[in-house]
Amino acid sequence: MTDPMVGAPPRTAMILAAGLGTRMRPLTDRLPKPLLEVAGRTLIDRALDLAEGAGVARAVVNLHYLGHMIGAHLEGRDRPEILFSPEEPAILETGGGIRHALPMLGPDPFFTLNSDAVFAGPNPLTLLARAWDPVAADALMLLVPRARARAYARPGDFFISGQGAAPVRRGAEATAPLVFTGAQIIAPGAFADMPEGPFSLNLVWDRLLASGRLRAITYPGLWVDVGTPAGLAAAEAALAEAGPAGSGPDA
Repeated sequence: MTDPMVGAPPRTAMILAAGLGTRMRPLTDRLPKPLLEVAGRTLIDRALDLAEGAGVARAVVNLHYLGHMIGAHLEGRDRPEILFSPEEPAILETGGGIRHALPMLGPDPFFTLNSDAVFAGPNPLTLLARAWDPVAADALMLLVPRARARAYARPGDFFISGQGAAPVRRGAEATAPLVFTGAQIIAPGAFADMPEGPFSLNLVWDRLLASGRLRAITYPGLWVDVGTPAGLAAAEAALAEAGPAGSGPDA
C-alpha cells in the first residue's frame, strides 16, 4: 500500500504530561511536574521546544494532575499549535492516554515525547525523523545506553543488534544496555483494537514485536530521567556538560 506521507517527517506530536509526579514530592504537592524548571525553563516547554525544532505543527498534551495549571501556563504559546487531551476521572497510562488522543493526533504517524525527560545533545525527534521508514515499521523508538542515562537506577529495557534493528526485551536477563527515552514515532494503526481505558504502551510494543514492526535507534547524547528532585539537578548538570551547542531544540 502506498502512503502519500511515506518519507515525510511527522508534523504532529503527543506530549505525555498527565503523570502524578509522586516521586517528585514535595515539589509536586501544589505544582504539576511538567511545570518544574530545569535551567530556567519548564519541562513542558522544553518538550515543546524539541517538537517545534523538529518541524511539528500540532502538539497534543494530555492532562490529569493539576492539568488546569499546565493549560494556563501554555495559553501564551502559539507554536506549535497546542491541543489538550484531559484524562478524567482516571489517568489512562501511556498507551491509554495516546489511544484517547488519537482523534486529535490525526491519521499519520506522530512523535511521542515524555515531558519528564531532558535530552542534552541532538534533538531526539529530528534523529527519529531522519531514520523513520514507515514501510519497514509501525514504530521507531529512541533508546539510550545506560552509560549515558542520568538519574536512572533501573536495570534497562532493551538490546538491539544495530541502528534501525528490532529491539529485544531484557526478559530474564539481570540488565539490558539500553533504556527507552520516551521518544518515538508511531503510526496510529498500532493502536487498532486496543482497549479503552488505562493500559501501558508495552501492550502495543509487544504486538509490534510479534509482527516484526518495531524498530529502534540509539541516542548519542545524554538523557536524564527527571522523575525525582535529584533528576532536576542531574538535568542541569547534563545541560551544562553538553554546552550551548548540545542543549537547544535544533541541536
